[in-house]
Amino acid sequence: MIRYVVTGVDGTPEGQAAAEWGAREALRRGLPLRLVHAWEVGLPEGAAEAELPELRAPQLHARHVLHTALDRLGERYPQLTITAEQVCRLPVPALLGEAGNADLLVIGSQGPSGLGGFISGSVAMATVARIERPIVLVRAGETAEDEHLPDGDGKPSLRTPFRDIAVAVDLDGPCEEVLDFAFHAADLRRAPLRVVHAWRVPLSHGLPDAEERARVRTAAERELAGRLGPWREKYPAVFVREDLHEGRPAHVLVRAAGGAGLLVVGSRRRHPAVGPHTGQVAHALIHHVRCPVALVPHA
Repeated sequence: MIRYVVTGVDGTPEGQAAAEWGAREALRRGLPLRLVHAWEVGLPEGAAEAELPELRAPQLHARHVLHTALDRLGERYPQLTITAEQVCRLPVPALLGEAGNADLLVIGSQGPSGLGGFISGSVAMATVARIERPIVLVRAGETAEDEHLPDGDGKPSLRTPFRDIAVAVDLDGPCEEVLDFAFHAADLRRAPLRVVHAWRVPLSHGLPDAEERARVRTAAERELAGRLGPWREKYPAVFVREDLHEGRPAHVLVRAAGGAGLLVVGSRRRHPAVGPHTGQVAHALIHHVRCPVALVPHA
C-alpha cells in the first residue's frame, strides 16, 4: 500500500499554511503529498459534474483553488511527488475518508467558515473528534522559518537548528503511540525533544504539604523515566529533556508549547452515546497554542 501525507486545502490562509507544512513534512518522511479539496455545494455524494450554471461557478472556483495550491507547491518543492483531487463530499467525511489510508493528515485551524472549505473551526474540531489517524493542525501564517530558532540577530532563518518538539505525556494511560510519533518527529528534524508532564496531588489527599508534594513529584519522575526508556533506546540520537510541572494539564501544556516548533499530544478515542468529541486538554490546545499541534489518537 502506498503511504502518503494528506493535506486539506480550501484557499484560505490556514489552508495554505497547512499545505506548506504538509509538503515539508512529506519531504522529511520521504513520502508523496496528496492535496484534497471537498466540494459539496448542491450535489449528492458521488456526483462528478454540475450542469446548472449556478453550480458550475463554485465548482470551477473549487477546482481553481486546488490547482493553484498544486502549482504553488510544485514550484516550491520540485523534488516532492504531489497529487491532487477534488472530492465531492462534505468536508468532515472527506477528510476522514482520506485520512484512513494516510500516515498523517494536515489541516488548517481556526480559520473562517467558507464555501466547501475545510478550515472552519467547527470542521477542524469535528475531524479531530472522529479521526483514527494522527492529525496536525496548522494556523495561518506558519512558515518554514517558524520551525527553526532565530539567528544571532533574532531574525527568522532556515539555516539555524530546529526548535524543540514538545510532547505531552499522561501517565494515567497508554502513551506509546504519542511517544513514537514525537520521537520520530524529533529524529527527522534532529531536534531536541521536550517531554512535558503535568502532575498534581490527588484531591482525596486533602491539602498537601511540601513532603507530600515532593513524594508525588518523585513518583512521577520515576514513572516517566520508565516510560521513556524504550524510546530512548529506539532513538538514541534524540536529545531528551524531561519537563515536569505541577498544575492542570491544559495550563501546563499551553505554557510549555511556547518556543516549540511542534506540540504532540494524545487524543483519546472516545465514542460516547452523545457522539465523538475531543477532550478538554486537546480542546484547549487547539484554541490557545500558536505552533502546529499534532494530535495522536490512542486507546
